Amino acid sequence: MEANHILLVEDDKEIREGIEIYLRSQGYEVFQASDGVEGLKILEQHEIHLAIVDVMMPRMDGITMTVKLREKHDFPVIILSAKSEEVDKIMGLNIGADDYVSKPFTPMELLARVNSQLRRYRKYMEMLEEKEDKSNVYVIGGLELNEDTVEVTVDGKPAKLTPIEFKILALLMKNPGRVFSAEEIYERVWNERAINTDTIMVHVRKIREKIEINPKEPKYLKVVWGVGYKIEKQA
Repeated sequence: MEANHILLVEDDKEIREGIEIYLRSQGYEVFQASDGVEGLKILEQHEIHLAIVDVMMPRMDGITMTVKLREKHDFPVIILSAKSEEVDKIMGLNIGADDYVSKPFTPMELLARVNSQLRRYRKYMEMLEEKEDKSNVYVIGGLELNEDTVEVTVDGKPAKLTPIEFKILALLMKNPGRVFSAEEIYERVWNERAINTDTIMVHVRKIREKIEINPKEPKYLKVVWGVGYKIEKQA
């Protein structure tokens, strides 16, 4: 497993090197910077998973740097502040820092915060990936409907559906095997009470012409006589 990259921005060389030795001993890769300007340059050159940023620094302080890095990055930021810098600490959290450690601190305390923030960030990234995996794409056999791009393909070939046809097909594909009455389809798609459902029959016929190889012997969109319509679970 690749080591997490930590950006350490601190103007005191001794503190910086002491923290780096400790973090490296725990398997982290550390990039050092002596102020916010240097820190932002490192961000352009390397992938960083967490930043430890001192508040009081020359050229560019930690608050300004945190504001700037938050424009592009969402990884955790831990700010270091002296006890007398209470206002800076609160401001740091308000502008996007995730945690703070007051000076003086023990390496164990800082490491515990680093581990905790990286754990939380990892979980957050996993959730995002899961969400992407569960994108709005529905597949039944060779039939694929993508709600994000509003596209339908049959065996890889695009099928051009009208917006209403797309909505009807999406409703059925999201609930494979379930039979919807014409009234229910009408109410769900048009968002109003069904008065004349003949239009559903017409739309279903047109959808079939576009997604079925043989519309008279449909593989996907089936009629359940006297009840309604459904998409077969596995075609």
